[in-house]
Amino acid sequence: MSDGFATRAIHAGQEPDPHTGSVIVPIHATSTYAQDGVGGLREGYEYSRTGNPTRTALETCLASLESGKHGRAFASGMSASDVALRSLCRPGDHIVIPNDAYGGTFRLVDKVLSHWGIEHTPVPLSDVDAVRAAIRPDTKVIWCETPTNPLLNIADIAALAQVAHGAGAKLVVDNTFASPYLQNPLELGADVVLHSTTKYVGGHSDVVGGALVTNSDELAEQFAFLQNGGGAVPGPFDAWLTLRGLKTLALRMEKHSDNAERVVEMLTRHPAVTKVFYPGLPEHPGHDVALKQMRRFGGMISFTVAGGEQAALDVCSRTRLFTLAESLGGVESLIEHPGRMTHASTAGSLLQVPSDLVRVSVGIEDGEDLVEDLRSALG
Repeated sequence: MSDGFATRAIHAGQEPDPHTGSVIVPIHATSTYAQDGVGGLREGYEYSRTGNPTRTALETCLASLESGKHGRAFASGMSASDVALRSLCRPGDHIVIPNDAYGGTFRLVDKVLSHWGIEHTPVPLSDVDAVRAAIRPDTKVIWCETPTNPLLNIADIAALAQVAHGAGAKLVVDNTFASPYLQNPLELGADVVLHSTTKYVGGHSDVVGGALVTNSDELAEQFAFLQNGGGAVPGPFDAWLTLRGLKTLALRMEKHSDNAERVVEMLTRHPAVTKVFYPGLPEHPGHDVALKQMRRFGGMISFTVAGGEQAALDVCSRTRLFTLAESLGGVESLIEHPGRMTHASTAGSLLQVPSDLVRVSVGIEDGEDLVEDLRSALG
C-alpha cells in the first residue's frame, strides 16, 4: 500500500542524514564538490548549478506528490514556464493558451517567445470544441491553467489530454492554484505539471521558486539540460524553505478551503458584490468538472463589485487583515486589483480582465475575522 499525501510530503526524498542522523534535510550551502579522482563524483554531484542534495530532496518530494517520476526545481515559476516551452517548442511552432491566462504567462508567450517565432492562440479552455478548433498542424502545446488566474475558470484536464494527444501535442497544466494536494493532472493524462512553488507549495511568502513534474524520461532529460544550461536554479536555502513548506501543505490547503468557503458564502449575499468566481459554487459553469478532478476548491476567490473600477480599488484599500499585495498562496490573506497589478500586462489584449474585479487569496487566519474584514471593506 502506498503512503498517503501528508506522509509523502514529510518523508519522500527526506530520509534522515546518514552521517549525522539529522531528521531535516540539511542546507547544502556549497557551490562545488570534491571528486575522488577526475570524474570520480560522490553521489553524482559536481557543481551546484547542475545538482545539489537539498534541491534533489525537493525535486523528489514534488514528483511524489504529483504522482510523477521526475521533478525539476527552478528559480521561479516563470523560469519553469520558460524551460517547459523552450523544451517543447521550436521556432515556427504554435501553442494554445487560455483566454484568461495568468498575466506573466501571457507576457512570456506574447512578448518574449513571439520574438523566437512561437505563435499562440488564446481560447476558452473550458470549451473543448474551441480548443480542438484552435489546433493547427504546427501546434505543439496546449497550455492549461485550472483553476485559471484570476477568473477561476475550470478546464477538463482529461478531455484536453485527449485533444492534445490526438493532435500529437503535449498538455502542460499549471497547477499552482490547486496545488498537488487538491489536484494531480498527471493522473488525468497531462504530460507536464507546472508550479510556481512561490505560492501554495512554499506557503509562507518567503521564497520564490518553480517546478516541473513529468513521467516522461525524455522530457525530464530536456528539462534537466535547460535547468543546467540556462542556470535558472533555486539556491539550497530556497529549496530548503520550499521543502519545509511542503510538510504542512495538506493541513494548510484544508484551512485555506474552509476559510474560502466562509468568505464565498458572505460575498454571494453581499449587495455590493455583483458576481463571485469560485468553482465550489454549484452555479459555477465548471463546478461539475472541478468536483470530478479536485479534492476541494481551494483558497482563491475573485469577485466584481458595483460601482466599477474605483469601487474595486476602494475595497482593496479598506481591508485590515487582507494585505494589498501581489502573489498568493501564503498563510496570510492577500487582496489585489488584477487589472492594475498582476494582470496589467494583458491590458488592451483579448485577455484583459474586468476593471471591477478583485482577487483575494484567503489565508489560514480565523475565518470569521476574514469574513468581517471583507464585509467591512465592502461597506
